[in-house]
Amino acid sequence: MKRVLAFDFGASSGRAIVGCFDGKKITLEEVHRFSNDPVSIHGTTYWDILRLFYDIKQGLIKAKIGGGFDSIGIDTWGVDFGLIDEHGLLLENPIHYRDKRTVGILEEAFKKIPKEKLYELTGIQFMELNTVFQLFSLRQQRPYLLDRADKMLFMPDLFAYLLTGVKSTEYSIATTSQMIDIKTGDWCDEIFEALDIPKRLTTDIVKPGTVIGTLTDDICKECGVGKVPVVAVCEHDTQSAITAVPCPEGDFAFLSSGTWSLFGTELTEPIVNEKTLGINITNEGGYGDSTGFLKNIIGLWLIQESRRQFAREGTQYSYAELEKLALAAKPFACFIDPDAPEFVPHGDLPSRVKEYCRKTGQYVPETVGEIMRCIYESLAMKYRLTFEKLRDCTERDYEVIHVIGGGTKDTLLCRLTANACARKVVAGPIEATVLGNIAVQLLASGDIKSIEEARRIVAESEDTKEYLPEDTDVWAKHYKHFLQVTQ
Repeated sequence: MKRVLAFDFGASSGRAIVGCFDGKKITLEEVHRFSNDPVSIHGTTYWDILRLFYDIKQGLIKAKIGGGFDSIGIDTWGVDFGLIDEHGLLLENPIHYRDKRTVGILEEAFKKIPKEKLYELTGIQFMELNTVFQLFSLRQQRPYLLDRADKMLFMPDLFAYLLTGVKSTEYSIATTSQMIDIKTGDWCDEIFEALDIPKRLTTDIVKPGTVIGTLTDDICKECGVGKVPVVAVCEHDTQSAITAVPCPEGDFAFLSSGTWSLFGTELTEPIVNEKTLGINITNEGGYGDSTGFLKNIIGLWLIQESRRQFAREGTQYSYAELEKLALAAKPFACFIDPDAPEFVPHGDLPSRVKEYCRKTGQYVPETVGEIMRCIYESLAMKYRLTFEKLRDCTERDYEVIHVIGGGTKDTLLCRLTANACARKVVAGPIEATVLGNIAVQLLASGDIKSIEEARRIVAESEDTKEYLPEDTDVWAKHYKHFLQVTQ
C-alpha cells in the first residue's frame, strides 16, 4: 500500500489528506482540517502564513501517527506570494489577492507594456490580482520592499521552502503570475524590464512531478517523521483538479467549481490570438506541458459571501436551506454578471446584487430566496456564455461537461448548469484537487505510469452523478435577456 500526503489549501480552509493506493484504487484519509482566515490590519489584508505552517506541521504529526506517508505534495490558490530576504527570512506576511492595492492597476501597467503585447507574451487572462500586477503595485507604492527582497515564492513553493529549505518555482503556479513566456515556458525578461520588476526575485522553474527536496532535520525532529521527499505536484489547485478529471480519453470540457469557477478544457498547445484576447481567456500550464485553456469566473463566492452577510444580520442559513429558498422563488426574474467588479470585495454582497438589478432596470430581488435564485441562475447563464466562447475558440464541441471540486455538492447549481448549457453534466469527483495532487505524487514515484492511467484510476476510485438537461428552450429564451443586461 502506497501512502502519500496531500496538503490542499483553499481560500477559506486547508486539509491534510493521505492518499492510499493499492495499485488499483485511491482511497482518502483526512487527517487534519483547519481554517484559513485572512487577517486585515490597517487596511491591508494578509494570509496568516505562520498559523498555516503550524497546521502543516500538525498534519505531518497526525499523518505519521495514522500510518505514515511516503511523500508530500502541496497545492494552493494561484497568484499570491511571499518575499524572502537574502538571509532566507520572510519579509512580511503574504498579502491576500482580494487586497485593494491593485485596484485600478491595469491601466497603469498598460502604459508600460501594451495590453496586446502582454497577452501575446503570456496568453494569460487579465485580472488585477495577477502576480505581475501585485509586484507592479509594490514598485509604485513600496519600492523599498522589492529592493530588500531576494526571492519571490508562490504560496505552495513558500510552504515547500519552509519544509525543505529549497527555493524553487513549480510551472503551473508560475503561469498564474502572467510573467511566464508562453513559447519558452520560462520567465519573460521583457515583462520584468518593462515593469521594472527585479528578475533576481525568480528561481528556477520545475515541472510537476519533480522532487524538490526532503524535510529538514529540524522538521523531522519536531514532527517525529523521517526524511520524506516533497514533490512539486501541479501546485495551482485548478491544474491539480484538471489532472483528476475522470476522462482518460481526453478532449473534455470541465467546470472546476469552488469559490472560483474555472471553465475550460485541456489542450496540447495554447491558443493565443485576437479572439482569445478579446474574450480574456487564459492558457495555464499543466501536467506534461499541457495547457489548461480556461476562463476564471467568480463562482460559489457569491453564495458564500451572501451567506456570511445573512449571518452578520442575525440569520444563520445552511447551504441546503439557501438552495431550498432559491427553488421556491420565481425563476428568471433578474440576472447579474457574476464577474462585475462590484462583486469581488468582501462585505454586503446581497445589497450589491439588488443595486445591480436596480441600475440595469430589472426587478429588484427582496427576499433571501429571490437573491439566491438570481445568483444561481446568473452563474448558470455565465457558464453557458463561457461554454459557447470555449467551443468557438477551440472549434470543438463537447457532449459532456465534467463538474469537479467542492461545487459538485451543490446539486441545484449542477442541475441548472446542465439546463443552461444544454449538455449532460457529470459531477465528480468532489476531491478532484486532492486526487490530482496525489496522482502526481504517484506519477513521480512511478507507481502510476501515465496521466491516462491516473485518470482511469480516479474514475474507478470515485463515484460520479449525472444531470441531464431539461427545459432547454426556456433557458435559451431567457439567455437572451441575460446577455442584454450583462453585456
